[in-house]
Amino acid sequence: MHPNVLLLQGPIGPFFRRFAGELTDRGFNVWKVNFNGGDRLFYNNDQSIDYSGNFKDWDSYLDRLIVNKSIGRIYLYGDCRAYHRVARKVAKRRGIRVFVFEEGYIRPNYITLEEHGVNGHSPMLNQKLDFSDFPDAAFDDISSNENVLPKKTFFRSASFSIAYYVACRIWRNRFPEYQHHRTMKVVAEGARWIRSGFRKLRFQRSENGVLQQVVAEYDKNYFVCPLQVHCDMQVVVHSKFNSIEHFIGDVLTSFARHASSNKAIVFKHHPMDRAYKDYSLLFENLVGELGLQGRVFYVHDVCLPTLLKHAEGTVLINSTVGMSSLFHGTPVKTMGKAIYDLPGLTTQRSLESFWGRPGSVNQNFFAAFRQYLVDSNQLNGSFTARLNKASVTGLRWSDALAEEHRYVPDRVDPIQQPTLRVVGGLDVERAGEAEVEDKKKAA
Repeated sequence: MHPNVLLLQGPIGPFFRRFAGELTDRGFNVWKVNFNGGDRLFYNNDQSIDYSGNFKDWDSYLDRLIVNKSIGRIYLYGDCRAYHRVARKVAKRRGIRVFVFEEGYIRPNYITLEEHGVNGHSPMLNQKLDFSDFPDAAFDDISSNENVLPKKTFFRSASFSIAYYVACRIWRNRFPEYQHHRTMKVVAEGARWIRSGFRKLRFQRSENGVLQQVVAEYDKNYFVCPLQVHCDMQVVVHSKFNSIEHFIGDVLTSFARHASSNKAIVFKHHPMDRAYKDYSLLFENLVGELGLQGRVFYVHDVCLPTLLKHAEGTVLINSTVGMSSLFHGTPVKTMGKAIYDLPGLTTQRSLESFWGRPGSVNQNFFAAFRQYLVDSNQLNGSFTARLNKASVTGLRWSDALAEEHRYVPDRVDPIQQPTLRVVGGLDVERAGEAEVEDKKKAA
């Protein structure tokens, strides 16, 4: 087992700096790559490295870094980011382990830490999961002992984001070739977060009473359709949809054709997309075109648990709202790859059939599956707030995860098998010392 680990990009804010402290306490030696000024703002010490090269050279640069620093594992946030997709490929060639952070499969009090990848890249999608270790999972007790995220975290997230993009602007000459997965216009980004705050207040006022109206008129006769962030790579990579607009159009068309006339559908805007997108005009046009007046609701800041409890079913791409829906006993139809899309847990029928026969939720199965996630890849905590004073990050670890992420000198990591790579007739990747020596002799 190697003591040296490498952190790549983390969530915006100080989380990765705190996480590095926790890894250090667990016996690891931590290195970090910064790709822009925002990364550097939140993580800058004598073991942080600024990558100022261009994207096409990132593969070879990371390969050298892994060898020179004797890296044994990599941690990163978001496995669909361009730099991280390359990193996963390099790690696979080198036979080292990659652990991916992402927002929690269980919301709002968990974050995900999973080996290889998350969501559509999760190894769970290719495994036959065995829940025999949790035969007595009690649904009534599944969330009784977890630390709870404070409700007011918006302004903390906003301040982290504004500081991040300002730092990107200040140090832009230090990272001239960096390619971000979002716009890097600092003033525009700051304005969006300010606009998001004002919109939040406006929607809270304008939507006051809408949820009560929906429940009163359509209790157990409406479907919830949570929208994901417009730039969510989990949508593009792990579903047939090329945009949220595409998804909205398909769902509403199916609903108009196959749902009974006494049914309604509620689309909920993603809170983190409030500053970027407004689909009001799209809904207005589609409702008029499809003749769905009075049966389609587009909301932003209503209480999601209440919305789910009174719904007949939930339709989504691969949002983690699916887990929340199952928790509240509301059947789910997924339109993309999702780790919880399992026979017996979510409907396996077509969307057209789902409108008329959504089925029911096996809550014992859900309790067992949720417990499996908590033990296997969920950390009770948050990227923005420390929920537990027992650790630097404020995370609560399961015993299995705590042991997995502790340096034990005599333990052998289950590494991937490295592959042999040939460049210009010379072997630069090693699948074993004997193979390399044989190739040298043959050359």
